[in-house]
Amino acid sequence: MALALYRLGRLTARHAWLTLVAWVVVLGALGGTMAAVATTPTSAISIPGAGFQTVLSQLGREIPKAAGGIGAITIENENGPITPVQRTAIEATLAKWEKAPHVTSVMNPFETQKQVDDSNAQLADGQKQYKDGDYKRLQGEWIYGEGQRDLAEAKAELASLETSGQSSSERARELRFEIPAREKGNAEIKKQLDDAEAQLANARDQIAEGHGLLSMSDGLRFVSEDGSAVMLQIQYDDAIAQLSPEIRAHVPEIGTELTKHGLRVDYAADILQTRSIVGVGEVIGFGIAAAVLLVMLGSLIAAGLPLLVALIGVGAGLLAAMASTAFFEMNSMTPALALMLGLAVGIDYALFIVNRHRQQILDGVPLQHSIGLATGTAGNAVVVAGITVVIALTALTVSGLPILAQMGLVAAGTVAMTVLVALTVTPAVLSLMGRRVISKRAWRKHEAGLADASADDLDAPVTGRGSGRWAVRVTNRPWQAIGLTVGLIALLAVPAASLRLGLPDGSSEPRDSSAFHSYTTIEKEFGAGANGPIIAMVTFDEPLAEADVAKAQVSNGRPLFNLPGVERVVPFGVSADRDTLAFQVVPLEGPTSEATVELVHELEARSEQMPEGTHLGITGMTVANIQISERLASALPLYVALVVGLSLLLLMAVFRSVLVPLVATAGFLLSVAASFGAVVAVYQWGFLGDLLQVSRPGPIMPFMPTLLIGVLFGLAMDYQMFLVSGMHEARAHGQDSRTAIRTGFRQGYRVVTAAALIMIAVFAGFIFAHLTMIRPMGLGLAIGVAVDAFLVRMTLTPAVLHLLGDRAWSIPRWLDRILPDLDVEGTKLRSHLAREEAAAEPKDASEDSQDKPELLTTGS
Repeated sequence: MALALYRLGRLTARHAWLTLVAWVVVLGALGGTMAAVATTPTSAISIPGAGFQTVLSQLGREIPKAAGGIGAITIENENGPITPVQRTAIEATLAKWEKAPHVTSVMNPFETQKQVDDSNAQLADGQKQYKDGDYKRLQGEWIYGEGQRDLAEAKAELASLETSGQSSSERARELRFEIPAREKGNAEIKKQLDDAEAQLANARDQIAEGHGLLSMSDGLRFVSEDGSAVMLQIQYDDAIAQLSPEIRAHVPEIGTELTKHGLRVDYAADILQTRSIVGVGEVIGFGIAAAVLLVMLGSLIAAGLPLLVALIGVGAGLLAAMASTAFFEMNSMTPALALMLGLAVGIDYALFIVNRHRQQILDGVPLQHSIGLATGTAGNAVVVAGITVVIALTALTVSGLPILAQMGLVAAGTVAMTVLVALTVTPAVLSLMGRRVISKRAWRKHEAGLADASADDLDAPVTGRGSGRWAVRVTNRPWQAIGLTVGLIALLAVPAASLRLGLPDGSSEPRDSSAFHSYTTIEKEFGAGANGPIIAMVTFDEPLAEADVAKAQVSNGRPLFNLPGVERVVPFGVSADRDTLAFQVVPLEGPTSEATVELVHELEARSEQMPEGTHLGITGMTVANIQISERLASALPLYVALVVGLSLLLLMAVFRSVLVPLVATAGFLLSVAASFGAVVAVYQWGFLGDLLQVSRPGPIMPFMPTLLIGVLFGLAMDYQMFLVSGMHEARAHGQDSRTAIRTGFRQGYRVVTAAALIMIAVFAGFIFAHLTMIRPMGLGLAIGVAVDAFLVRMTLTPAVLHLLGDRAWSIPRWLDRILPDLDVEGTKLRSHLAREEAAAEPKDASEDSQDKPELLTTGS
């Protein structure tokens, strides 16, 4: 492969303008295709077979109006209760919102609150009427009892008269007339009492049902107690995440009219969620990367080349990815991740080639030959490193989760495109730049150093500034270096033990954002659980009678209300055939709290304990976030095992060793632990939260661990490749193990340091990204790269390899035979070029060899 890359570098260098024009054409074609067929990314996340999706689909069939996307809006008068004039303005705005695209209904909070208040008043009035009716019933029973007693006395008197022979007396005749009349009167009273009892029994049932429903929803409010704030819900005909930003923007645009009336309007995060993937933070990170390149390369022209490669690679990768949305729906986080990785690796890969070319030019290698040699050696390592990153990202497909597979494949495609750009655009631009790739200052410094240089300097102890003396210190005190490094990493990793996963909610948005203010207003005025209600659906095998609906709502809602962690249960829908009831279960705490997670688990357990013929299902954003987080967490162990196994095999093939890959993989796991610890400390514990704009600590995005492991694995192997391969090559050229470690470190630490600083700058820029879900990834990768490059690869690895000595580079013969030879150092390429040069030289003109291009024999 090294020889093929050498020829590719020479080819693109000779046809530099043609190469650049070809890439311009490719970018234009991809851009045109994207503009013609691309679809807008979505923030929706779906997991095939997840319980919440099954329930949501069934709910949409049974009660269509309950299945659309619902967003919360808060309106406040920060100077006191909402005035009648302001209420008029709010209701006018509600009417306009109802006419917005894809909006099916808008709650009027004032009318809804009145209905809630009227229901309480009606129940109180019903209870008073019941008491009055029951009192009248008691009076009727007393009258009926008295009538029955009088009737019995009359019958007894008549019987006595008849027995005494006075049956024909005037009194007997009166009694015979009065008794039937009294019987009829008493019967009428008894009928009235029976009717009253039936009515009272029905009233008791209605009062019990009403009391049951109202007691379950006690405290439900849509207008705050002091009247200064209202909460309403706007419903769309589709999931909000599926709607384009342009569609969602209509509602906030209409709401701006209320600010003229002294009102503040805030919207839930899903209504306002942006899909922008580039912000101020990312631009600053890119600028810092440019500054690092300028300091390292000393030339504005040379520093611009890696940036150009990164931009072309990312541009081509993202344009191709967006064009592919004609065939699938892309999540809005996917291009953000691809951008982050593409920028980082694009700059680094070009830098590796440029740095090798500059060293060779300073050593006197002719321009075209140096370009080809840099592409064949450093470019070979770039290909291996790029393949490592691509494989690690592609391996995300083993999770079985489409969202992770999509992120991995798109990011892998962008990285692959960036590698291709680095191998073709870099040689072409280097050819056009000529000797200007090295600044005049660098030339003067190099020429001044030639007088003191000697061939034996590589084997001499190094102590001067900038000469790799860190490796000398590390190898002189290896146990101290190991102890301090592992101790520091362990300290950083401590918080990782409390890692808790969950999708972010409005509380994770920036503090000055409308979404965060809406979340906190709802939490303060209407209860924390109102930010993430759970939708419960109860279905019956047999439809309910119309008269039994309210009773069924109470009998099925009360057990839900009695669960720990539930604040209220609100029935809000009945299917047309009355075989499905819908409830809104409002938790006591917010949607990402541990108590709410436990509540969801309780509801899932309850669904398995329902009576025969009755079924319970739960859905909603809170349930979706919890179930998605748990599915992602369950896929992590398999992915970690795959990545670790891949790491071992790849490094064995590169370094022809068993212990070196084990050390590298152990170091990678330490870097991951430190990265996780930093993310948990900041985003879950709130450490440095104000500095890093963490509005409120909460669970970590469930995608983060898997993605971070995959990305950091690829980057860690890059640093391992470019640093340890130099040690491997120096040892292969006859140096003892300790000297080889110092030599390889001295040859590679500058470029690895610059590459790491660039990575850190780019990733750190995403800590302040527009998408709050991508921020923990930015911090995790920035910390992970810093730990891996400076602590693991440049401190721990040299110390451990020094202690292992020659044993570090041993490999069983059977394993050596079956592993492929990747020739990362380009040894075979140099041998091939040397043979070609020797064959071309006249046997009798050996003195002419002094004019031939010098072949590098130093490491990478």
